[in-house]
Amino acid sequence: MSDSFREDGALALDWVASYLERVREFPVLSQVEPGALRAALPAAPPDEPESFSNVVSDLDSIILPGITHWQSPRFFAYFATTGSEPGVLAELLIAGLNQVGILWRTSPALQELEEVTVDWLRQLVGLPDEFRGHIEDTASTGVLAATIVARARQPDRRVLVCSEHAHSVADKAARLLDLELRKVPTDEEFRLRPDLLDADDACAVIATVGTTGMTAVDPVPEVAERCAAAGTWLHVDAAYAGAAAVCPELRHHFAGWELADSVGMNPHKWLGVPMDCSVLWTRRQDEFRSAFSLVPEFLRSPDDAVNLSEVSIPLGRRFRALKLWAVLRCYGRSGLQGRIREHLRLAGLFEGWVRDEAGWEVTAPRHFSLVCFRRDGSDEDNERLLERVNDSGEVFLSHTRFDDRYMLRLAVGNFRTTEDDVRLAWDVLRREAASL
Repeated sequence: MSDSFREDGALALDWVASYLERVREFPVLSQVEPGALRAALPAAPPDEPESFSNVVSDLDSIILPGITHWQSPRFFAYFATTGSEPGVLAELLIAGLNQVGILWRTSPALQELEEVTVDWLRQLVGLPDEFRGHIEDTASTGVLAATIVARARQPDRRVLVCSEHAHSVADKAARLLDLELRKVPTDEEFRLRPDLLDADDACAVIATVGTTGMTAVDPVPEVAERCAAAGTWLHVDAAYAGAAAVCPELRHHFAGWELADSVGMNPHKWLGVPMDCSVLWTRRQDEFRSAFSLVPEFLRSPDDAVNLSEVSIPLGRRFRALKLWAVLRCYGRSGLQGRIREHLRLAGLFEGWVRDEAGWEVTAPRHFSLVCFRRDGSDEDNERLLERVNDSGEVFLSHTRFDDRYMLRLAVGNFRTTEDDVRLAWDVLRREAASL
């Protein structure tokens, strides 16, 4: 088994390395129809064992056609991501160690590495020492957890408040916790208007740094002031944009987030950590423990440690910190800053091309590496344009809607994206627009 494992491991690693080398060759958006993959797979499980090499060979023939290539440097939809090489290798180590962090004693390394790496990241983005954090799977879970704590803290307040452009996770948290969701109108730059914010009856307010649609930055200092006056929990959602705070020249976008009760960001979005790795920090860890700690008899131990399961929703947790640790060590502050700055440069280039081209417009201020834009014409024209661009397979973009108009979005975020890739996206857009 040992020799087979080493041979199969080498085969798998070679396949991944080859895939990353040739990822530009694939249509970025999967071109299959719904049900195609199911039809290509046996309806029943195998009776006899198969070799791992058979599994790997079927990746190319069966699985890859159904893959939308998030690792492609020409993936510009939603928020582009990267599973960097150190992160990919760390995932192998995580699976090999197969830790289950239900208590400190079930994996001291899992818990303490998580505590240390999350604090390293806190230092990199400039949050104060008083913030303590842990890793969740996604920012959706982080927002839900923070809202649970806020509701437990003030159970008579049954309102959750956010911007009209906040992520839909706020809607889901309100639904799951049976809260009224109140959305605050925004200004001309799509920022929550604090003069219209009533937090007196709310258990929590969500302010966003880098909204999903257009990366608007809510005025967090003013929101924090109103929350403090009302005794209301403030959560800052910086799931995408938080990574940009590693660059000192971008810290002004995050003014006031140090006043929040909790802050969330996703290293799996813009820091090269493979999915899933979302960090949730709080200044009020005791309140998290009060809301979540439940230690049945079979889990009681004499250890002098607060288990991470006592400050979060799940009992068991993966060794996610290992991939964050690997990426932070292998890129360092300077390497991460270099990639963020390059993405801002590339987004700025694309924004300039759109702004300078007759018949096109930039539709929202660009704070980070997302450009919102559209071509002159109807919403239906722009929707058809996006469909044609994505159907080409050469690049993948997404859309949003604000000001009652359909907008196109190009998000630069993959570590392997070059100026040629961004230029290709612009060329494809212009070509398909001319053919409409």
